[in-house]
Amino acid sequence: MDTPAAPGTGPVRDCGCPEFEGFRLSRRRLLGAMAAGGALATAGMYSGAYRQVAYGAEPGGNVLVVLSMRGGADGLSIVVPRSTEYDLLAGYRPSIVVPEGQLWGDDPRFGFHPALKAGLEDLWTAGSFGAVHAVGLPESNMSHFDAMVEIEEATPGSDQRVGWINRMVGLDAANGPETAVEIGDAMLPTSLMGPANALAAYGVADLSVRSLGTAGERAEALKAMWKDDPRLLGGSVRTAMKALDTFAPLVAAADSDPSEVHRDLYPGYAGYDDWGPLKDVLANTAALIRADLGTSMITIDYGDWDMHVGLSDGSLDPGTDWMAAQLDHLGGSLKAFFADLGAHAGRVTVVTMSEFGRRVDENGDHGLDHGYGNVMLLLGAGVAKGVHGSFPGLTTLDPDNNLIADKDFRDILWEVTTARLGISESDRTTVFPGLGPVTPIGLMT
Repeated sequence: MDTPAAPGTGPVRDCGCPEFEGFRLSRRRLLGAMAAGGALATAGMYSGAYRQVAYGAEPGGNVLVVLSMRGGADGLSIVVPRSTEYDLLAGYRPSIVVPEGQLWGDDPRFGFHPALKAGLEDLWTAGSFGAVHAVGLPESNMSHFDAMVEIEEATPGSDQRVGWINRMVGLDAANGPETAVEIGDAMLPTSLMGPANALAAYGVADLSVRSLGTAGERAEALKAMWKDDPRLLGGSVRTAMKALDTFAPLVAAADSDPSEVHRDLYPGYAGYDDWGPLKDVLANTAALIRADLGTSMITIDYGDWDMHVGLSDGSLDPGTDWMAAQLDHLGGSLKAFFADLGAHAGRVTVVTMSEFGRRVDENGDHGLDHGYGNVMLLLGAGVAKGVHGSFPGLTTLDPDNNLIADKDFRDILWEVTTARLGISESDRTTVFPGLGPVTPIGLMT
């Protein structure tokens, strides 16, 4: 089977942000070292403690895929305001604003970047593509590190390192590690960290034991070694081995028949026919969902959005225009993903997130510095067509000249998870501590 390329493969632009560049490179070095051993991260681990859980993941259920656009994507280039708001935006961005005549979509208030059209227009026409603008943290935070952690923990002001997905998975003690999975990285994102179990791997073939000897011999040796160990660590190993047994048919199929993972259905990145940051990741994600092993939450990272310099050259050509290249790959990959899911597409919803938006006014390098309010995209099953909710507009910006975030990102996640995963209102403050009652804005059908 084709596993995702090691981090660092493909073009890496100089984003002009030392904070994000350092984070990106150190993360890639660590993941590359883990990949060399075929690493599989199994987390029921929190502050050195482990917890054993029973298995109860049910097949046939809905799946939520959370795609993180790392680096702070510019929502005002992705979903662009029309009319008088567009005129204001063009005044702030004379050299990089998306031409209004190139926008597409029949929403009266907003249009989409043209690079998304080939990939996402069919979903829009079918009524299963929506968006919500001016979303963010309760208070502005323009540090990549801190904002990423705050969004993935979703407990503003707390010092507990537990992710919101981990808390949600932990609502049911019967959920096993196969319930929540990170694909594309061998390191758990903050959203999956905590006392409940979760998995992280580059691809589905890595959901197995790797060392000397045959896979069967290794697995049986580990089971025998830990089966009677009374310590918490022993319980964690037993849980991990049960999870690997659950994934064994999928791993065997992928190993014996590379066509089980349909990477060739997915587009490359502009100028790279056989490479793209989402090519292998989404192909493996689709294979996992088609296997229907009870997974309900999957997280994916798509980085390189920290566009302090050269956000656009004005051509809208993915071969030379950075934002166009990113969005062309995103849209085309998501189109291929829903096609790859086949009959399972009717139970899968994708939500995109980014740690913050960008400044409204362009800088001297034809890029955008860190901002505040941003956009979230929603695609697939259960999504209502349209750009939903209020928009604070560009006449009143925050003190740093950023779009105001008039919607808490947790409100959006809560509306989606209650609709698609059936999370009870009584569990709202467990999943999102401190979040008050949420008034739906019509994101879901």
